[in-house]
Amino acid sequence: MSTPGVVLGQADSPPARPAGAAEVAALHADALAVLRGWTATGPAAAQARDRTVELLAAGPVAMERTHRPGHVTASALVLDATGTRVLLCLHGKFRKWVQLGGHCEPTDRTLAGAALREATEESGIAGLVVDPVPIDVDIHPVACQGGSLHHDVRFAVFAPAGAREQVSDESEALGWFPPDRLPEPLAGGTAQLVAPGLAALRRRSAAG
Repeated sequence: MSTPGVVLGQADSPPARPAGAAEVAALHADALAVLRGWTATGPAAAQARDRTVELLAAGPVAMERTHRPGHVTASALVLDATGTRVLLCLHGKFRKWVQLGGHCEPTDRTLAGAALREATEESGIAGLVVDPVPIDVDIHPVACQGGSLHHDVRFAVFAPAGAREQVSDESEALGWFPPDRLPEPLAGGTAQLVAPGLAALRRRSAAG
């Protein structure tokens, strides 16, 4: 389909951008702004942040799952209204308990929005609220494109009182767990989200 206003075959006309290019560019700009302005929650997170900023130098393509050297993803540690439970899913593919999250989509405008969308889709809970400040960045190998890296930016997401979860197609089960008694087998990098996630909840509560 041609782009309105573009004359095909005209030598001095810029090529039409693929569908969703503007949206991906906006998401890429948000990712750079968020990570460059973020005070990391620890040395490992700082190193992962710096590596992710380097990845983003490749341009908006670094937000897309087809970018084999690595791509940015978004995930969420969901906490209940009291801060006494966190919601995890038993992942259907690698059979470990993990926070909710996944690839960015063309409809996403911000990383925090991507994390909130993933948390809503995978939990079935309406009324979730995301803290726009990341709580962690983690880089880990995945099977995408025959072998790639997820540069995962993690956020705290808060569930309303009385929230009821519903299992999605991407998980075998969902479960609420006390922060100090997480289930096994647990995915690497999930436990490290608890402390900064609870800190984000305390800041939200103090802000009123």
